[in-house]
Amino acid sequence: MEEFLTACQRAVKANTGPVAPGFHVVLGNEACDLDSMVSALAYAYFLSKTAHSEMLVLPLLNIRQSELLLRSDNIFLLRQTGLSPDLLLFRDQLDLQALQRDGRLRLTLVDHNVLPSSDSDLEVAVVEVIDHHLQEREPSPSCPVTVETVGSCATLVTERIIQKSPEILDQQLAQLLYAAVVLDCVNMSPAAGKVTPKDSQFAAALETRFPALPPRGALFQALQNAKFDVSGLNTEQMLLKDMKAVSGSLNLAVSVLYITLEEELSSFCQKFGFDLLLLMTISFTENKEPIRELAVFSHSTTCRDQVSQYLEQAHSPALDLSPISCPHRLLTAYQQGNTLASRKKLLPIVKDFLRERDGDSRLVDGEEDESGVPPTPMNSLVEGCPLDGGLPSISAQDLEEKFSKMANN
Repeated sequence: MEEFLTACQRAVKANTGPVAPGFHVVLGNEACDLDSMVSALAYAYFLSKTAHSEMLVLPLLNIRQSELLLRSDNIFLLRQTGLSPDLLLFRDQLDLQALQRDGRLRLTLVDHNVLPSSDSDLEVAVVEVIDHHLQEREPSPSCPVTVETVGSCATLVTERIIQKSPEILDQQLAQLLYAAVVLDCVNMSPAAGKVTPKDSQFAAALETRFPALPPRGALFQALQNAKFDVSGLNTEQMLLKDMKAVSGSLNLAVSVLYITLEEELSSFCQKFGFDLLLLMTISFTENKEPIRELAVFSHSTTCRDQVSQYLEQAHSPALDLSPISCPHRLLTAYQQGNTLASRKKLLPIVKDFLRERDGDSRLVDGEEDESGVPPTPMNSLVEGCPLDGGLPSISAQDLEEKFSKMANN
């Protein structure tokens, strides 16, 4: 893998002028979570060994190089498997639009199946899709689409490699794929609601072929600890670490906090232009059962009340919200009874709210704007998953104390 990635970097640096060779880019989603990164790396490596094309195949991480710092579990896995982050290629290191204009680009999408509107000009270059999310792409005879709602896109990549070219699997590649499957499927626990029979089948296949893989439980725990490691990050970076934004007439952000609520919420919204911020917290009982709380933060009473009422009445899924007493005038807080309703489940509700408020034509995903705010992983570990040894409990009293401080400042 190191030799392959080094060759990719060398080719990109030598890529000058419209007569230079083209690239077949394997592009993960804009969140660049661990599953997306691994799927891009592994599938590009597979294509480089099996595809017969004049174009060089290379994996491209769909974030700026500076944003990798926020993907602490990605960095941990790379180092665990002996891969330097310096070997990776990032979106700000290759001009896909220029390649497309010169007719020198082919795109394979992994861990997403549609491009954001900001990349709509690249659509004609898409030649294949492998994904595990809800299919939004229209069928096309020129673009094979593999979309299955398994727990991890890496499962589908593993399936392709084992079926088509199992000889390219080595310990390093197997560990990358195995880690992505184990993390996304929450240690293969049926109780988490993520794992499918296919995920279990190919995780077991990797275990059988490579008995030296790290023990499943220990690997999951190590990746989980790395994901929640926010040491060295300031509050702004923590809020950006696991955030998803959508916009219509309002610009909304959904953040997942790995810390107790901080006093910088107001300045965060002002800096990035958010009218309203939805905060989802997760903590765990002594029996490792998840506890979720949801808070609606906005300087506008009207916006806050409208969103709060919509969330209270939501039924697909129902959030089962119970108000929490909170003295802070800018925040409405809830205990969330439906602990399986993660950020991934909340976002469609938020989008429906904006569609009803604005009409379909105004809604755009936050990744498509130019605010410079990185999007968040679609398959974050905290999406409806009970985690071993989770986070410190954040109680109603904690909320009151934090926002009392903010109110007094």
